[in-house]
Amino acid sequence: MELRGNCNELCFCCPYMDGQGKKPKCTPMTKPLSKERFDLFAIGTRLSPTSLVADELSYWSDLDENVIGVVFRDKVDNDFGWSLMVRDRLGRFRGVELDVSLRSERQAESRLRVRIADVSRHADLEALGVQGDETNSPVDLLEVLPGTQRSELHPYFLEVLERPARAPARAVLREIGPWLTATDPHFVREFQRHQFDQRLWELYLWAAFREGGYDVVHAEAPDFICSAPWGAFTVEATTVAPSTTGALAQHPNPKTPEELEAFLADYMPIKYGGSLTGKLNRRSAAGRAYWEEDDAVGLPFVIAVADFHKPANDAELGSMTYTQSAIWPYLYGFTTKWEMVDGRLVIEEQPNASHSYGPKTIESGFFGLPGSENVSAVLFSNAGTIAKFDRIGVLAGYAPPGHKYLRAGVRFDPDPNATEGTRFCEEVGAEGYLEGWADELQVFHNPNAKQPLPVECFEGLQQHFFEDGKMKTYYGGAEAVIASHTIILQPTGTDTPKTKAS
Repeated sequence: MELRGNCNELCFCCPYMDGQGKKPKCTPMTKPLSKERFDLFAIGTRLSPTSLVADELSYWSDLDENVIGVVFRDKVDNDFGWSLMVRDRLGRFRGVELDVSLRSERQAESRLRVRIADVSRHADLEALGVQGDETNSPVDLLEVLPGTQRSELHPYFLEVLERPARAPARAVLREIGPWLTATDPHFVREFQRHQFDQRLWELYLWAAFREGGYDVVHAEAPDFICSAPWGAFTVEATTVAPSTTGALAQHPNPKTPEELEAFLADYMPIKYGGSLTGKLNRRSAAGRAYWEEDDAVGLPFVIAVADFHKPANDAELGSMTYTQSAIWPYLYGFTTKWEMVDGRLVIEEQPNASHSYGPKTIESGFFGLPGSENVSAVLFSNAGTIAKFDRIGVLAGYAPPGHKYLRAGVRFDPDPNATEGTRFCEEVGAEGYLEGWADELQVFHNPNAKQPLPVECFEGLQQHFFEDGKMKTYYGGAEAVIASHTIILQPTGTDTPKTKAS
């Protein structure tokens, strides 16, 4: 069966003409999906060579979105095809049928829609989706584990679980969660309780790597093994957490520009240093560093760090929105001074030996520390937050009724004499609004690396190099976001449901 004539709907009553040559009333059985919604459904499905061999043209599903599919053009043969997906035993959309060598996009589309309709009406979706590699049972990040006391749940987990405005983030977590929890039995417990930030950071990184076209294995150590035809590398994730003891427990809470400058020059480099050197010096029970583990040998090794040491509250933004300028002076062991000379921005780099706060002093220049030559690069993002998951969910069509999501922040200004970024405020999901998982991700390359990370691994993102005593930064585009926050406009008077926990 194929679509014929001018009818654009696949119907219960196809073929379209009855015995008198009249077109009966149609009841659609398929619907188009937006690219953003399909990308969320298929975030773990595409294999890394896909973008090299096929151009995706349109996306479709049954009315209940239990069966989805994509129409594509084969770049090699210049013909067309389609792929059909249903959920496996863990709830992940996986490919189950494929058709190729079709003569036109319209033919591929019509055959896909007929197949979606047929599968949704007649197939045993549970049996069809079995892949044979699933674990014993599905795991839901948002289902509170039996026996959990409400007091044991992390406040941010409760925020995601209970607040109506977090519906977009919940939708995203339900799609991503099964891809990671299948290989880590402790993931759900830690996400719900004492390691929410750390686990959310891993979820974000996985999504960013998948968006970049990589096949990603969620391993034990290092956390991720990323591979594609154009390169491979391993990643260990870490976060900057609040200090509860020692010299850094007395947080400066800078209020003036001078206090902020001192805070970024010393306190934050020490915080970043603690997280990064902890990963640098870690050894397994067998005495092996991350880059010496079986699956990591011979590959570039990357540490991905995010700052969660001071959360946002009603009065101020979280520390991650303003601490990124502290990481690169620590990594490369230098400071900068700038001035305007005859209308031109002049930047001077100066070596810096150490960072001190109170009685604590650490050596600056992480990439110069013994053993750091085994670290190919450091990744940083200030966007691995609930707000990012919300915005991706809004783009996929999961904004709850009556809610609006505004994103305000600062973008990179391509003017070589600019001393600050360009401010913006946009409605998430409005016409022309674009956002990806990795937009804010920054790559700091180690000039002393034994295994340099190829630039092509993160082509299009912000990448930093230290060459000939100078900091050089390459932006993937003029729209690169430096920092942002999300404003949620929601109806008043809505009650927040309470979580059922024993």
